[in-house]
Amino acid sequence: MIHVAITRRVRRGHEHEFEQALRRFFRAALDESTTAGASLILPAPDSGSNEYGVLRSFQDDAAKQAFYHSETYRRWEREVAPLVEGEPSKHDLHGLEAFFRSDTVSQPPMWKMALLTWLAVNPAVWIWSQAVPLVLDTASPWVLLPVTNVFVVATLTWAFMPLLVRVFGWWLR
Repeated sequence: MIHVAITRRVRRGHEHEFEQALRRFFRAALDESTTAGASLILPAPDSGSNEYGVLRSFQDDAAKQAFYHSETYRRWEREVAPLVEGEPSKHDLHGLEAFFRSDTVSQPPMWKMALLTWLAVNPAVWIWSQAVPLVLDTASPWVLLPVTNVFVVATLTWAFMPLLVRVFGWWLR
């Protein structure tokens, strides 16, 4: 699953019109097979902010690319051009925030995310702190530490965290 955070600045006085257009766009985008969901983040009340956020989910990179090149997306961009300031800011979520992201339920409490991360970090650190020195046996600690941590982070990102979030999903939510 790929998650993208998008922010847009809406021109003052056009907020209601933008929100209505965004709701229509959400409905149209969900009819496409490329999207797995979207959530709207409104500016905080009385904050004076005109920045709106969208968290959009895709099954994979191909679905993301297809969506951003679709006629539905191009039509949306044309429709809101007079309502917004500048281009949207898009950022793929790659870190731990992406593991705990869900379009169907609220984010789990921080302590649960921390505990699950701790459960994943311990075996990853142990495995790689044992394996890397076997291969780089004459390397200094200044080399061993960053090399070990590269493997720890990769293991967390592509193996342990996705597995633990899937296994403990019932508990997180």
